[in-house]
Amino acid sequence: MGTALPFPESATSRDFQAGLWRLADPKISLASAASMLVGAAAAFHDGPLALGWLALTVLGIFCVEVAKNASGEVVDYDSGTDLAVAPEERSPFSGGKRVMVDGLLSRRETVAIAAAFYGAAILVGLLITFARSADVFWLALAGVLLAYFYHAGPVRLSYRGFGEAAVALAYGPLIAAGTYLVQRGEVTPLPVVASIPLGVLIAAFLWINEFPDARADRDAGKRTLVVRLGRDQAATAFAAIVVAAFALLGVLPAFGVPPAAWLGFIAAPTAVMAVRGLCSDPEDMARVVPAQGLTLLTFVLYAVGVAAGLALG
Repeated sequence: MGTALPFPESATSRDFQAGLWRLADPKISLASAASMLVGAAAAFHDGPLALGWLALTVLGIFCVEVAKNASGEVVDYDSGTDLAVAPEERSPFSGGKRVMVDGLLSRRETVAIAAAFYGAAILVGLLITFARSADVFWLALAGVLLAYFYHAGPVRLSYRGFGEAAVALAYGPLIAAGTYLVQRGEVTPLPVVASIPLGVLIAAFLWINEFPDARADRDAGKRTLVVRLGRDQAATAFAAIVVAAFALLGVLPAFGVPPAAWLGFIAAPTAVMAVRGLCSDPEDMARVVPAQGLTLLTFVLYAVGVAAGLALG
């Protein structure tokens, strides 16, 4: 367990804005945006899009992302995880947002941001539920619960080795199906099946992001799968996860997805480079960090390719 650093009751206005930006930088939504893109493309495949409702869906999920980041910061700070990350272990893709560690936000302010954005997300979800489909309520509830309990007790998914599965579910079928549901008023197999490989690739991104944090996570009692396996075995598992994602993409047409979705294979070259980079030396952060970026690019390219295939199909 880490020792909490003292914080003033309130950071300066400039620090608060910088801290809020770290939590709400639009780049935090790349994974959810990828899933929404696939869900929206599946909906477009089956009919016209209601752009206003799509925009509201984006807003609601963005609010969940900010809230998740803020509540996760509090839990990871209190557990000592973020405090234990050494400077040489930090990367642009891992190590948390560090708004409390770097003194940009106080604990009270971080909690308030989490509460405000969870509240906003719930309001958006209720509005869509009453105006579009009652079934939205259950998917939205599942999304909020996964976001909160990813870090928070008593469930603490990421601390108990279930975070990777939760991410695959949330950023694959859950968000894609929810986006489709808002548009079409029902969920068909198309968005669910098409988004499963995407969820696996986004889980792979989380997986590789756990490599720089592995020592700090272990010392703070955060038992991610990378911590449990060790970096060498986890690198082999990462390769297997990526291969599995593209194998699933290969069989999508057997489950009713248009063959044009194979445009998702445009992500294969970056996936191969990511696997090679990580597996060449999973202990060398100079190799791990570029592989992190390549993994992010992989799931983005997959989403773009599959979405284009669904729209064309």
